Amino acid sequence: MGACGILAPMNDAPELADDTDLAPRPRRKGIYILPNLFTLAALFGGFYAIVMAMNQRFEQAAIGVFCAMVLDSLDGRVARMTNTQSAFGEQMDSLSDMVSFGAAPALIVYEWALKGMGKLGWIAAFVYCAAAALRLARFNVNTGVVDKRFFQGLPSPAAAALVIGFIWLMDDNGYQGFREGPWLGWTAMGFTLFAGLTMVTNVPFYSFKDVSFKRTVPFIVIVAIALAFALVAYHPPTVLFALFVVYGLSGYAMYVYRKAKGRPVSVIATSTDEPDEQGLHH
Repeated sequence: MGACGILAPMNDAPELADDTDLAPRPRRKGIYILPNLFTLAALFGGFYAIVMAMNQRFEQAAIGVFCAMVLDSLDGRVARMTNTQSAFGEQMDSLSDMVSFGAAPALIVYEWALKGMGKLGWIAAFVYCAAAALRLARFNVNTGVVDKRFFQGLPSPAAAALVIGFIWLMDDNGYQGFREGPWLGWTAMGFTLFAGLTMVTNVPFYSFKDVSFKRTVPFIVIVAIALAFALVAYHPPTVLFALFVVYGLSGYAMYVYRKAKGRPVSVIATSTDEPDEQGLHH
């Protein structure tokens, strides 16, 4: 048969590359820009408020905290709408809240009224700051076991608004903090301790998280929203302070109402077997 009768084994398939060359390269880790921009802007609002308070410009300090509140309410919604939630964003948001709604209000109220009260003043400010830290830590670890319709304790932005709203209202009416006498210092201390201690209670506060902005609403709702904006614009210090005073008392009213009706007052649910936790897992 000769040389033609000897068939050498043929391998038409190309030689496979090394497996290491075909292995997918790990993606570089990064952070989402859009929601974290809102968080950084809220952090800047808190930092700006502290700087303004150090320069005795308390109206600008109050505006900085309220702007931080608005931005803080948007970062989570933006992350959910754009599907850019991340563990980094959650931690960043908590740290920003601690500065804007924990450290900033405590330092501002101390600088404005509590500084003239000696040790009692800075102790009250520290109680508020520590309560804000505890409130945020508890919120982070209880996220999966809390009824989403309610906050466990007064949320830190509302507590900050209660304290800063009082300062803004008094400053707008010409009161100069601790220079006006001890009565204003004691009043400021009362609001500071009330806001701080309410943050670490188990009193339920409505969270408004079940309000959907994708649903259709009657025309009168849009009119009411427009009137609300006009009311706030008429005199922001008075309207905002009154609004958050009502919200700060609403939790206690709900607590008393639930107690009177024999309903569970806790918003924590660790199992579905306990009768007190019925309805918290829906």
